[in-house]
Amino acid sequence: MDIISGQGLFFLFCFITSCFLIFSTTRSRRGSLQATATPPGPPRLPIIGNIHLVGKNPHRSFADLSKTYGPIMSLKFGSLNTVVVTSPEAAREVLRTQDQILSSRSPTNSIRSINHHEVSIVWLPSSPRWRLLRKLSVSHLFSPQRIEATKALRMNKVKELVNFMSESSRREEAVDISCASFITMLNIISNILFSVDLGSYASKISNGFQDTVISVMEAVGKPDAANYFPFLGFLDLQGNRKTMNVCSERLFRVFRGIIEAKIAENALRNNPKDISDSDFLDVLLDLSKGDETELSIDDIKHLLLDMFTAGTDTSSGTVEWAMAELLKNPKTMAKAQAEIDHVIGPNGIIEESDISKLPYLQAVVKETFRLHPAAPLLIPRKAESDVEVLGFMVPKDTQVLVNVWAIGRDPNVWENPNRFEPERFLGKEIDVKGRDYELTPFGAGRRICPGLPLAVKIVPLMLASLLYYFDWKLPNGVVSEDLDMDETFGITLHKTNPLHAVPVKKHALH
Repeated sequence: MDIISGQGLFFLFCFITSCFLIFSTTRSRRGSLQATATPPGPPRLPIIGNIHLVGKNPHRSFADLSKTYGPIMSLKFGSLNTVVVTSPEAAREVLRTQDQILSSRSPTNSIRSINHHEVSIVWLPSSPRWRLLRKLSVSHLFSPQRIEATKALRMNKVKELVNFMSESSRREEAVDISCASFITMLNIISNILFSVDLGSYASKISNGFQDTVISVMEAVGKPDAANYFPFLGFLDLQGNRKTMNVCSERLFRVFRGIIEAKIAENALRNNPKDISDSDFLDVLLDLSKGDETELSIDDIKHLLLDMFTAGTDTSSGTVEWAMAELLKNPKTMAKAQAEIDHVIGPNGIIEESDISKLPYLQAVVKETFRLHPAAPLLIPRKAESDVEVLGFMVPKDTQVLVNVWAIGRDPNVWENPNRFEPERFLGKEIDVKGRDYELTPFGAGRRICPGLPLAVKIVPLMLASLLYYFDWKLPNGVVSEDLDMDETFGITLHKTNPLHAVPVKKHALH
């Protein structure tokens, strides 16, 4: 994300090189009326602007600043103008009312380093190219028909997760919830994309995939001087370009191997593959054939990178945060388990269709999204022209951030906002599908996360399965009140120290 932490070395560098930066940070002159109409914000230092006000957790710093400067606030990071919104009303303006003007993107230096912004469904501006990729992903991955067609796959992969947990329970071993959830999501996504398993609960290779994906997310979101002073990009002062290049190439190498195998397999076929047996890569390869190809192999690799990283990291992280909150709040966990036991019975099997009968479990998931949105500032938007938001002028090319983390903890919106209380959602129609701006972890409008339909299926299914088949206890005498809930900021928000818990078998898997 285009925010930088208060690292002393970075500030020192900024001041030392200030004489070279004056021209790039000089404001263009505007009329006095327009200047007074821009959103309020804190005073700025020469050259660095407001960089000194933002620490290692920008979502928290912005939330604190908004208490002084209001729900729409101007900040300056080097040469980059930024507006941060922190209320449902302001989010509605950005994500719906002015969605078209604010639907462009502000790609970070690390994204630009691999030219990902030129072919990425996440980072492309709203354009014919973006619409093509969006249509492909919605039609062939996340349409109701495709979601239904992959239901048996999801059930099978969750069954494998339960079996792994059962083995750990038999040995009375603590499980890394983050890693286990990631492997489950990895195999769901890799089967939808390529029809292969890429993860194994017994393999360190799977951990390597998780480390690589997290490194990509951190390289996008970590401090980078070039995001604020673009001419410094070649220096790679924070090492983000190097990290992005190494980690993305590691994933591209896997994709290339799968693509080459798929092309060779298809070349041996006498008849075209039946559409019901085709995976997403089959569809993409069909579009890469002929003289007037819509996609190149390089385009396919970058599209797969989007689907692979976003699809695995965000859902598995949400499951981990949910389990952490439930272990920290044993009465809430007991209430969720009692509901599941009542609906499923003592010898049942959890199906996706059961989730609609579990309102308290659904409330637990919503409460997790409220307190721990996967992308706390969503993906940075950019104003394509001057635009008015809540009576303030947002100038062209301004980066616009929606602090959904702050909105989820706003005492003007939520009672007891820092408490984990799923009961707040019972009997209410609030959902996460982009219509209720107090709860938009997936964004809203034309740039809403295309993977939302899959995420809202698999997250509650995984969580319900973990709660139905097992009781849970913390290892090494850790008590729930002392459970560590520290977070690490990136494009996504991770639990700093992975959650470990011991599963205690409760129901057998039939």
